[in-house]
Amino acid sequence: MGIINVTPDSFYSGSRVQTETQVLQQAGKMLAEGADLIDVGGYSTRPGAKDVSADEETDRVLQAIRAIVKHFPQAAIAVDTFRSSVARAAISEGAGVINDISGGELDPDMFQTVAALKVPYILMHMRGDPQTMAGLTQYVNLVQEIIGYFHQKIFALTALGVKDILIDPGFGFAKTREQNFQLLNHLADLQITGRPVIAGLSRKSMVWKTLGIKPEEALNGTSALHAVALMNGANILRVHDVKECAEVIRLIGALRNNPG
Repeated sequence: MGIINVTPDSFYSGSRVQTETQVLQQAGKMLAEGADLIDVGGYSTRPGAKDVSADEETDRVLQAIRAIVKHFPQAAIAVDTFRSSVARAAISEGAGVINDISGGELDPDMFQTVAALKVPYILMHMRGDPQTMAGLTQYVNLVQEIIGYFHQKIFALTALGVKDILIDPGFGFAKTREQNFQLLNHLADLQITGRPVIAGLSRKSMVWKTLGIKPEEALNGTSALHAVALMNGANILRVHDVKECAEVIRLIGALRNNPG
């Protein structure tokens, strides 16, 4: 799942694109390297990111989606948004998946919108919003609370008729660095939900802060954690670097196919 951020302030500079040419270059590269899904976002969700109006977010993602659909009609596209209005507009322009960091918490119309559009929905765990989540990391039992959250949300979605639900535990969203590693160790526990698990670890602070480097230097560390995530049951990896991720997936596949 390749990341394209149509934003000026996403935490990793390499994922930011501003022009149609940049969007097409990035999308083309990712598809050639093996991306199965292109995730387009117009709202930076790094901790402390500035708020962006719904109109501006819509303009950003629609320009990118239209360009990708025109030049790469075979591409599967997700829209990364917590706003139902943005999701609805993006689906109408050719996106086929809604990726919601808030699990419907930041827009009470999101679940109904997903049900009406009849598209796959990526349900992520987060507390608060990008401006407040860093201070909302108190848990009695991190993994149990996340599983409970998913059970509750999945029940609500299925009651509305939503069938295709994927889950994302939200590494870095209302979780400390230590909690991120704890969650990665227990990623297999999320299989109890019966839903495909997405791991978004790419170049996040749990990598570069642990290693004392910058996000731009965190590819090697990211690949290491991608291998761990796959071994612990992740079904989809959301990444900035498709080629390197595809290589990890092939190697883990070879490992599983030759247990000895």
